[in-house]
Amino acid sequence: MLLAGCVHLPTSMSAESRFNPQRVTAIDHAIDAAIAARKLPGAVYHLERGAATYERGYGRLSYEEDAAAVTPATVFDAASLSKVLVTAPSVLMLAEEGKIDLEAPLTNYFPECTGGGKEAITIRHLLTHVSGLASGLPAKPAWQGKTAALSLACAQSVTHPPGSFFRYSDINYILLGLLVERTAGVSLDRFAQERIFAPLGMLDTGYRPLERMPAARIAPTQRGASEAAQLPTAHGDLAPGAPLQGVVHDPTVRRMGGVGGSAGVFSTVGDVARFGRMLLGNGALDGVRILQPESVRLLTTVQSPSGIAALRGMGMDIDSPYAKRPRGNVYPIGSYGHTGFTGCILWVDPQSQSLYVFLSNRVYPDDRSVVLPLYTQLGTLSAQAALEALQ
Repeated sequence: MLLAGCVHLPTSMSAESRFNPQRVTAIDHAIDAAIAARKLPGAVYHLERGAATYERGYGRLSYEEDAAAVTPATVFDAASLSKVLVTAPSVLMLAEEGKIDLEAPLTNYFPECTGGGKEAITIRHLLTHVSGLASGLPAKPAWQGKTAALSLACAQSVTHPPGSFFRYSDINYILLGLLVERTAGVSLDRFAQERIFAPLGMLDTGYRPLERMPAARIAPTQRGASEAAQLPTAHGDLAPGAPLQGVVHDPTVRRMGGVGGSAGVFSTVGDVARFGRMLLGNGALDGVRILQPESVRLLTTVQSPSGIAALRGMGMDIDSPYAKRPRGNVYPIGSYGHTGFTGCILWVDPQSQSLYVFLSNRVYPDDRSVVLPLYTQLGTLSAQAALEALQ
């Protein structure tokens, strides 16, 4: 029997400035060990600092012996990386254009979102996860569509005064995604394609990937997902027990038709790295600017209200409980990034001008696998390799 952890694609490492081979080998071993322990069937990893780059695929798309090997071209469900790849930068773009006021109340844009203490919620509160809203929308009674999602979000009451308490919340970013659509006058997926993905050359990134590519390119996720029956017809029907493959894993965004501010983006390791490189370039990549430097500052530096222990930008995580694992034990506070429930990390260190990306389908065949120790290993080893490349 061929073990998924034994499958390696040719390594991509720049000739100009290589990372310490011992560090790279340690990264390989950490990911291989997780695959051998069946924490995840496959993954891709990318590390860069200036001219030094390292990229590799590991394992297979699934645990089946005949499953295809993962390569850097494999497309993964990026889960909550969608919040920082699309939603937060889209809001900041519209703020640059004067279409969104970051300090304005949510009710300025959604008059229907009144009552239950929501009048005090600002756009800044949503971006930094201090709105006081619950972490997610209820699944029952059954619902479907963006209109229903907005109605449910607007029916929620705050549990804490806005600005006084940190709680990571998908509702915040569902509302922000709908805000982009309401103020820009186009769908969120179209806005992202035209304003982010196409300009940055993120050619394999987007929502609803089955509209653009065969399922065979995409890593599968959970089998027999409980909300599969609520998939819109246009999003594909699933046989009982079949894995989600090219259909968003997040059940709330699945009910919304596959496009939402909290999840839904699929991407490759190289495309996510291009986004990180744009941030290191203060909003520009290869001569193309998508964000002003001030917007990058708001996205990536501490914007949480004073007195909030969890440090967040208007999108990026800096030092909340969710940051400690992917940051590892070496990267400083001031580095930033985000994770995704499916097993994804983007982490960027402006001090060393380095970044790493990890994409996996740890939610195949179900979501019970725990990979947090691997995150700590990757954060620590990535920082060590990047910092040594400076010498």
